[in-house]
Amino acid sequence: MGIKDKWLLLLLWVLSWFDVFIEGILDNDDGNVQLPGNIMLGGLFPVHEGAINGCGQVDQSGYQRLEAMVYALKKINEDDDLLPGIKLGALILDTCDRDTYALEQSMEFVTSTMNTIDLDAFTCPNNSQPTYEPPRPTVAVVGAAGSPVSAMVANILRLFKIPQVSYASTSPDLSDKTRYDYFLRVVPPDSYQAQAIMDIVMELGWKWVATVASAGNYGEKGISAFKNLTRTKDVCIANSEVIPSGATNSTFNEIVDFLNKSKARAVVVFASETDVRWLLAAVKRKNLTQHFVWIGSDDWGTKLSPVEHFMPEAEGAITVIPAKIPDRGFDEYFTSLKPKPNNGSSPKWFQQYWEKTFHCLFETNDRLQLASDHISDVPSSICTGKEVHTNITYEQEGKIAFVVDATYTLAHALDRLQKHICNGSEGICPEFHTLRGEQYLDYIKNTTFRGSSGVVRFNNLGDRPGSYDLYQYQRFGNTFRYVSIGNWTDRNRLSLNLEYVKWGEKDADGTGVQSVCAEPCTAPGTRRQIVLTGTGDQAGTECCWVCDSCERNQILIDNYTCANCTAASKPNESRTGCEEITPEFLEWISPWAITPALLSVLGIISTSFVIIVFMKYNATPIIRASGRELCYVLLFGIFLTFLTSFVLIARPSPLICGLRRLMLGLSNVISYSALYTKTTRVHRIFNHGKRSVQRPKYTSPRSQMVICFCLVSVQLVGAITWLIVVPPNAIKTYPDWDRVILECSITDMSFVISLTYAMLLVALCTLYAFKTRKMPENFNEAKFIAFAMYTTCVVWLAFIPIYMGTSSTDYKIQQTLLCLCMIVSASVTLGCIFVPKVYIVVFAPQKNKKTPGTLIMNSRMQRSTCGSIEGRVNGDSRQHLTSHPTVGPMVSHTTSSEIEARTPESDEVEHVEAEPGHAAGCHV
Repeated sequence: MGIKDKWLLLLLWVLSWFDVFIEGILDNDDGNVQLPGNIMLGGLFPVHEGAINGCGQVDQSGYQRLEAMVYALKKINEDDDLLPGIKLGALILDTCDRDTYALEQSMEFVTSTMNTIDLDAFTCPNNSQPTYEPPRPTVAVVGAAGSPVSAMVANILRLFKIPQVSYASTSPDLSDKTRYDYFLRVVPPDSYQAQAIMDIVMELGWKWVATVASAGNYGEKGISAFKNLTRTKDVCIANSEVIPSGATNSTFNEIVDFLNKSKARAVVVFASETDVRWLLAAVKRKNLTQHFVWIGSDDWGTKLSPVEHFMPEAEGAITVIPAKIPDRGFDEYFTSLKPKPNNGSSPKWFQQYWEKTFHCLFETNDRLQLASDHISDVPSSICTGKEVHTNITYEQEGKIAFVVDATYTLAHALDRLQKHICNGSEGICPEFHTLRGEQYLDYIKNTTFRGSSGVVRFNNLGDRPGSYDLYQYQRFGNTFRYVSIGNWTDRNRLSLNLEYVKWGEKDADGTGVQSVCAEPCTAPGTRRQIVLTGTGDQAGTECCWVCDSCERNQILIDNYTCANCTAASKPNESRTGCEEITPEFLEWISPWAITPALLSVLGIISTSFVIIVFMKYNATPIIRASGRELCYVLLFGIFLTFLTSFVLIARPSPLICGLRRLMLGLSNVISYSALYTKTTRVHRIFNHGKRSVQRPKYTSPRSQMVICFCLVSVQLVGAITWLIVVPPNAIKTYPDWDRVILECSITDMSFVISLTYAMLLVALCTLYAFKTRKMPENFNEAKFIAFAMYTTCVVWLAFIPIYMGTSSTDYKIQQTLLCLCMIVSASVTLGCIFVPKVYIVVFAPQKNKKTPGTLIMNSRMQRSTCGSIEGRVNGDSRQHLTSHPTVGPMVSHTTSSEIEARTPESDEVEHVEAEPGHAAGCHV
């Protein structure tokens, strides 16, 4: 031992004798339990509760533990196979669950190593040699219970190399072998216990919990381990309170007030049983009996002392205790102990235990008050010593099996060490008297056996692997008791039987106890928005939130994050993923498509009817006189215009889009090229006739067809070039987050430009129709063409701004408007140009005949005056006069197209006929 260690030991020794806690209730005569033996073990147990000024009332659990060590030593000494020839003794001391008092008491274990007596200073009356038998040294210590007590004692014992095996200390700090190298334990450390408690919290769905810890290694380190686990779990600390040493009732009242303000119902408690008792008392004073639900650490375990007189406040508490198998032999041993005649290990302590258990007083007891400030009722009955234990008055304390195993651990290590040192001989050999602590420690670390609590073994830190039993404090009528509800191991983790979990009056609505800062956001697409709240060290973390809906086009990635769906997709119903949006297009069943489709069908039927009529009556005067070739071209253009509506309605595809760009302009150009050719021909003939009798050029049917084809070819070449330069394609557009429209890749402006040439032809047709508006009455086809052109201009002038204005509203309106515009234009042309002729052919056939006043002229006919027309046909000059010349102005009743028409025999011969049913006049 170094000089520094000796001075530290001397200082501690001096302080122990002057410690204020020496004024406890124990007298020097019975402040310990001594059991004789060849080898002495030490024992530290909280026989009495801690108090603000010394030791408090007897701790029933602590006294059971003391008797458990006595029971274990008795069994060991009676076992012929374990330490044969050696009797284990013990010096058992009370710690009062206080570290300073335990330090004072533990000095008894090292006094034998410090006592050196000079025998020369003594003389005997008979002049014989004085003899001295020093006290037997304590080779190892069982204890202590609380981690702060064990840590304090371990600092002294390690100086004298005395191994220490605890049965209840679980602080993670005690695993630090640089500071506590002679400390071991038969219970798992709190790092396992914290994980077990965390798994319970997670299983019960608690997200918002408070914590309470006793000041010191056990409480603060245990809660610290629990807090570290919450950082990786969906659990937050609402408030964290520490019970200081020497806490008063006002201190506990403040702690309860802080817990209540945190709004957390679940409270994790890493505290001594005394602090738990006072905490429950404060809850009762604050009238919060039904509010809190507790999760207690192993120092609470299944003890009765923390919950006595506060059973409603403790109802529903879940406690954790290292896994064990109750030692039934101890039950038989302990319940057989009687105070009269006294056969307990300590007469005074056992009487105190008896009085508290059976709520009575012995007649010889001079103490007037057994209860502390927390107990208001003082027992008035007299103890007889013949009271009998029942299930209510006795239940094996949770650490009994570990006390027995800790004692057996030291015995098994001693047995192996003795056999090694003494070469297998029984009893204590001379070499065994010089037992070295470090050697004994190595044997303890390598000890493995099956004990009362299961297989006992130690890891490299002197800790036992984690395994816990779970209990809940439940009400049964007017009584309460701990009920097993599951277990936890470091391998298989939590096994919690929820069917056995009962919350009693703390679950008024029967839905279970909830401890959350905010209710879960259950609506689809609702995220958590963190709010700053709470009073704990995790206030404002991911524990308290308000529910905030994601945007309509967003999904929920996690509880706190929304994300946009990609283009062409939208959130599903649960808002957890995106699904593809079905592209929209003008479907055939849509009212926007049905109307133009039906009108187009009627138009196609009407146009087909007109074509059939023209073909059937192709040789009749009215058909021949109408300019058949251009009429068929015009009818083809009208038919194509009606057919274009179906292309506009069809689902967009590269083929359909190409047909749209081709047919839309081409159908109009074909129609208006034919009309333009007819109107310009009429205008040139009449305008030229005013200046010359010569027939204007390029007015023959063949010429007219060539002109018409040239006009159409301009549009055709332009459309084909456009298709080559910009290939057609169907694209998807996204007018809104939840809509995808399938349409052709053409802008509105490009569409309007593609119709520019058709519009130019319409304008020219209208212009020439206007110029020929004053033709003689009999040339009435010019008036019909003019009316058709006026109507077409009005339709297109109204359509273009409406079409461009609806580009941002709805594609269905645009397409329907375009179809209707095309249909109206074609219908007007069909109605104005062909309906009168079809009417005459079908319904008035008497008018479809040649009149006697028909003049047949060739291209060289010269016009003189009315009634004097000369000309030559095939080189001969002939004059055909009507038999009854008209008097007055010469008026022709022929249509504009009837001025000249080819005969089947010759391109040069033309017929100018009076319209059937009209009087013949001057025919040009």
